Amino acid sequence: MRYRVLGKTGIEVSTHCLGTMMFGAVGNPDHEDSARIIHAALDAGINFVDTADMYSAGESKEIVGKALKGRRDDVVLATKVHFPLGEGRNRSGNSRRWIVRAVEDSLRRLDTDWIDVYQVHRPDHSTDVEETLSVLSDLVRAGKIRTFGCSTFPAEELVEAHHVAERRGLMRLRTEQPPYSLLARGIERAVLPTAQRLGMGVLTWSPLASGFLSGAQRAGRPVDLTTGRAKLTPHRFDPAVPGNAAKFAAVEQLVALAEDIGCTLPELAVAFPLVHPAVTSVIIGPRTMDQLTSLLEGAELLLDDAALDRIDEIVAPGTDLYRADGVWQPPALTDPALRRRPTGERAATG
Repeated sequence: MRYRVLGKTGIEVSTHCLGTMMFGAVGNPDHEDSARIIHAALDAGINFVDTADMYSAGESKEIVGKALKGRRDDVVLATKVHFPLGEGRNRSGNSRRWIVRAVEDSLRRLDTDWIDVYQVHRPDHSTDVEETLSVLSDLVRAGKIRTFGCSTFPAEELVEAHHVAERRGLMRLRTEQPPYSLLARGIERAVLPTAQRLGMGVLTWSPLASGFLSGAQRAGRPVDLTTGRAKLTPHRFDPAVPGNAAKFAAVEQLVALAEDIGCTLPELAVAFPLVHPAVTSVIIGPRTMDQLTSLLEGAELLLDDAALDRIDEIVAPGTDLYRADGVWQPPALTDPALRRRPTGERAATG
């Protein structure tokens, strides 16, 4: 396992990060089996583990906490805050009020005294970014977290946060966690170059495009929309949905490429994000031991320029054929009122 420094933090992390979204009720409900998977990942050289408040409503953190007993000092532990853990007001977002409470809950569930990388899971335009950076800086000074970053922020939000931190004398966002895969290359346009210029570490998620690059779904084959990921998000896999045809066509070409270079499609998919100079680590999120073993077996895959050129021909750089569900969208796209003048002011004359 190779190790890279996470941005300018000085923290060395493995090039594979163990994602834990599949541990708990949403994925693998067996705590002991999930712990065995975590131990196997650590034994293979992975020293970077990522979780979040929203993963099985905190259950994932409890599993991780138990599994890291006796090994905590050797692990770089990352988690995220933003999404609600229960009903009620002021129990989500990036406010000081919520983050102060959420970090204590995370420390308790993880059964640890500190968090290495604390990330705001999505932007929150109801909270001034200065408020968020202020509380995160205070948590570093208090020793509860070592450094902090964000997840799925657009490039302009990274730049704004950087300048606010400079103007106000606050600590800066040190990491970004975006989705990145063979089918979702949009972050190559601005997010990754911006992270590089700002000296941020990057840990990418969904290299298998939520299962689309697992090899289980192929063009011309019946698609079972009643189980697994397809049941949760049928629109993503249903061949009848406009736009999915391009994804299925690209997958077939990627399968052919994988066969030509002697690897599986998942191995190709996990190897691809690590090629980009801005990427520090790629998150793998196995649900079973077999899935972990399969992904680790492909860790030595080296993609040469010829293979990367073929990938560029299949999915052009900066292109999104697939868009991960839950990725933050700016209000300018989600709120029609922000794109439409009042009716009486829309004509050129009046």
